[in-house]
Amino acid sequence: MPKKPTILNTTTLAQSRLFTIQQLRLKFSNGEQRDYERIVTHSHGAVLIVALLNPSTVLLVKEYAAGTDRYELVFPKGLIDAGESIEDAANRELMEEIGYGAHTLSHISTMSVAPGYLSFDTHIVLAEDLYEQHLAGDEPEPLEVVSCDLNQLDNFIQRPELTEARSIASLYMVRDILLKR
Repeated sequence: MPKKPTILNTTTLAQSRLFTIQQLRLKFSNGEQRDYERIVTHSHGAVLIVALLNPSTVLLVKEYAAGTDRYELVFPKGLIDAGESIEDAANRELMEEIGYGAHTLSHISTMSVAPGYLSFDTHIVLAEDLYEQHLAGDEPEPLEVVSCDLNQLDNFIQRPELTEARSIASLYMVRDILLKR
Protein backbone atom coordinates (compact mmCIF):
# COMPACT_ATOMS: atom_id res chain seq x y z
CA MET A 1 0.00 0.00 0.00
CA PRO A 2 1.40 3.41 -0.90
CA LYS A 3 2.23 5.98 1.75
CA LYS A 4 -0.68 8.29 2.55
CA PRO A 5 -0.35 11.76 0.93
CA THR A 6 0.92 14.68 3.00
CA ILE A 7 -1.45 17.60 3.50
CA LEU A 8 0.58 20.69 2.58
CA ASN A 9 -2.17 23.26 3.04
CA THR A 10 -5.83 23.43 4.10
CA THR A 11 -8.09 26.33 3.07
CA THR A 12 -11.69 26.79 4.21
CA LEU A 13 -13.86 27.57 1.17
CA ALA A 14 -17.26 27.69 2.89
CA GLN A 15 -18.86 26.90 6.23
CA SER A 16 -22.39 26.18 7.44
CA ARG A 17 -23.86 24.98 10.71
CA LEU A 18 -23.54 21.38 9.47
CA PHE A 19 -20.25 21.24 7.58
CA THR A 20 -17.12 22.98 6.26
CA ILE A 21 -15.89 22.76 2.67
CA GLN A 22 -12.10 22.59 2.57
CA GLN A 23 -9.54 22.64 -0.21
CA LEU A 24 -6.50 20.50 0.48
CA ARG A 25 -3.13 20.75 -1.25
CA LEU A 26 -1.77 17.19 -1.18
CA LYS A 27 1.68 15.82 -1.93
CA PHE A 28 1.74 12.15 -2.91
CA SER A 29 4.65 9.78 -2.24
CA ASN A 30 5.76 10.06 -5.87
CA GLY A 31 6.09 13.86 -5.52
CA GLU A 32 2.90 14.68 -7.44
CA GLN A 33 0.87 17.56 -5.93
CA ARG A 34 -2.87 18.03 -6.38
CA ASP A 35 -5.74 20.04 -4.93
CA TYR A 36 -8.69 18.13 -3.50
CA GLU A 37 -11.89 19.36 -1.90
CA ARG A 38 -13.67 17.71 0.97
CA ILE A 39 -16.70 18.27 3.15
CA VAL A 40 -15.90 17.97 6.85
CA THR A 41 -18.93 17.49 9.09
CA HIS A 42 -19.33 19.00 12.54
CA SER A 43 -20.92 15.90 14.01
CA HIS A 44 -20.08 12.74 15.88
CA GLY A 45 -21.41 10.61 13.05
CA ALA A 46 -24.85 9.18 12.58
CA VAL A 47 -26.86 6.05 13.19
CA LEU A 48 -29.14 4.21 10.78
CA ILE A 49 -31.43 1.74 12.50
CA VAL A 50 -32.89 -1.43 11.02
CA ALA A 51 -35.83 -2.12 13.31
CA LEU A 52 -36.87 -5.77 13.23
CA LEU A 53 -40.60 -5.92 14.00
CA ASN A 54 -40.68 -9.72 13.71
CA PRO A 55 -38.24 -12.33 12.31
CA SER A 56 -38.84 -11.23 8.70
CA THR A 57 -40.21 -7.67 8.85
CA VAL A 58 -38.23 -4.42 9.12
CA LEU A 59 -39.60 -0.90 9.47
CA LEU A 60 -38.63 2.06 7.31
CA VAL A 61 -39.93 5.62 7.09
CA LYS A 62 -40.92 7.78 4.17
CA GLU A 63 -39.53 11.28 4.63
CA TYR A 64 -38.70 14.31 2.54
CA ALA A 65 -35.09 14.48 1.31
CA ALA A 66 -33.99 18.01 0.41
CA GLY A 67 -31.00 16.73 -1.63
CA THR A 68 -33.24 14.93 -4.12
CA ASP A 69 -36.33 17.11 -3.56
CA ARG A 70 -38.62 14.13 -3.13
CA TYR A 71 -39.89 11.72 -0.51
CA GLU A 72 -37.52 8.82 0.05
CA LEU A 73 -38.01 5.47 1.76
CA VAL A 74 -35.22 5.13 4.33
CA PHE A 75 -34.43 3.57 7.66
CA PRO A 76 -34.77 5.74 10.76
CA LYS A 77 -31.55 7.67 11.16
CA GLY A 78 -30.03 10.68 12.83
CA LEU A 79 -26.95 12.32 14.24
CA ILE A 80 -25.22 11.08 17.37
CA ASP A 81 -25.29 13.76 20.05
CA ALA A 82 -22.13 14.69 21.97
CA GLY A 83 -21.53 12.16 24.75
CA GLU A 84 -24.15 9.76 23.36
CA SER A 85 -23.29 6.14 22.55
CA ILE A 86 -24.17 4.60 19.20
CA GLU A 87 -26.78 2.42 20.91
CA ASP A 88 -28.35 5.30 22.86
CA ALA A 89 -28.57 7.42 19.70
CA ALA A 90 -30.13 4.50 17.82
CA ASN A 91 -32.77 3.90 20.48
CA ARG A 92 -33.59 7.62 20.71
CA GLU A 93 -33.99 7.93 16.93
CA LEU A 94 -36.21 4.82 16.87
CA MET A 95 -38.50 6.31 19.50
CA GLU A 96 -38.62 9.67 17.72
CA GLU A 97 -39.18 8.38 14.19
CA ILE A 98 -41.21 5.18 14.44
CA GLY A 99 -42.52 5.08 18.00
CA TYR A 100 -40.58 2.02 19.15
CA GLY A 101 -37.65 1.37 21.43
CA ALA A 102 -35.52 -1.77 21.33
CA HIS A 103 -34.36 -4.05 24.12
CA THR A 104 -31.55 -5.39 21.90
CA LEU A 105 -29.33 -3.14 19.77
CA SER A 106 -26.41 -4.55 17.77
CA HIS A 107 -23.90 -2.44 15.85
CA ILE A 108 -23.46 -4.37 12.59
CA SER A 109 -21.39 -2.07 10.38
CA THR A 110 -20.05 1.42 9.76
CA MET A 111 -20.45 2.96 6.31
CA SER A 112 -19.23 6.03 4.54
CA VAL A 113 -21.28 7.60 1.80
CA ALA A 114 -18.72 9.24 -0.49
CA PRO A 115 -15.30 8.88 1.16
CA GLY A 116 -13.54 10.66 -1.71
CA TYR A 117 -14.89 13.98 -0.50
CA LEU A 118 -17.15 13.49 2.54
CA SER A 119 -15.88 12.84 6.09
CA PHE A 120 -18.96 11.25 7.59
CA ASP A 121 -19.61 7.82 9.10
CA THR A 122 -22.98 6.14 9.53
CA HIS A 123 -23.22 3.33 12.08
CA ILE A 124 -25.71 0.63 11.08
CA VAL A 125 -27.59 -0.77 14.09
CA LEU A 126 -29.94 -3.75 14.18
CA ALA A 127 -32.79 -3.15 16.67
CA GLU A 128 -34.65 -6.21 17.99
CA ASP A 129 -37.19 -7.02 20.69
CA LEU A 130 -39.12 -3.83 20.05
CA TYR A 131 -41.53 -2.16 22.47
CA GLU A 132 -43.82 0.83 21.90
CA GLN A 133 -42.27 4.09 23.08
CA HIS A 134 -42.75 7.54 21.55
CA LEU A 135 -40.42 10.51 21.92
CA ALA A 136 -40.88 13.91 20.33
CA GLY A 137 -38.47 14.28 17.44
CA ASP A 138 -37.19 17.10 15.28
CA GLU A 139 -39.03 16.13 12.09
CA PRO A 140 -41.10 18.95 10.60
CA GLU A 141 -43.97 16.58 9.73
CA PRO A 142 -45.16 13.11 10.78
CA LEU A 143 -43.25 10.27 9.14
CA GLU A 144 -45.03 7.43 7.40
CA VAL A 145 -43.83 4.05 8.70
CA VAL A 146 -43.52 1.38 5.98
CA SER A 147 -42.85 -2.31 6.58
CA CYS A 148 -40.70 -4.53 4.40
CA ASP A 149 -41.00 -8.30 4.36
CA LEU A 150 -37.40 -9.46 3.89
CA ASN A 151 -38.74 -12.56 2.11
CA GLN A 152 -39.95 -10.17 -0.62
CA LEU A 153 -36.79 -8.04 -0.69
CA ASP A 154 -36.13 -8.42 -4.43
CA ASN A 155 -39.54 -6.88 -5.17
CA PHE A 156 -39.32 -4.26 -2.42
CA ILE A 157 -36.06 -2.72 -3.67
CA GLN A 158 -37.71 -1.97 -7.00
CA ARG A 159 -39.80 0.75 -5.38
CA PRO A 160 -38.97 4.10 -7.01
CA GLU A 161 -38.77 5.92 -3.67
CA LEU A 162 -36.11 3.50 -2.34
CA THR A 163 -32.87 4.91 -3.75
CA GLU A 164 -30.71 5.60 -0.70
CA ALA A 165 -27.64 3.35 -0.86
CA ARG A 166 -27.19 3.04 2.92
CA SER A 167 -30.75 1.75 3.32
CA ILE A 168 -30.48 -0.68 0.41
CA ALA A 169 -27.15 -2.05 1.66
CA SER A 170 -28.56 -2.36 5.19
CA LEU A 171 -31.55 -4.33 3.94
CA TYR A 172 -29.26 -6.91 2.37
CA MET A 173 -26.88 -7.03 5.35
CA VAL A 174 -29.70 -7.65 7.80
CA ARG A 175 -31.37 -10.20 5.55
CA ASP A 176 -28.08 -12.11 5.36
CA ILE A 177 -27.57 -11.91 9.13
CA LEU A 178 -31.05 -13.29 9.72
CA LEU A 179 -30.59 -16.09 7.16
CA LYS A 180 -27.50 -17.29 9.06
CA ARG A 181 -29.39 -17.60 12.35
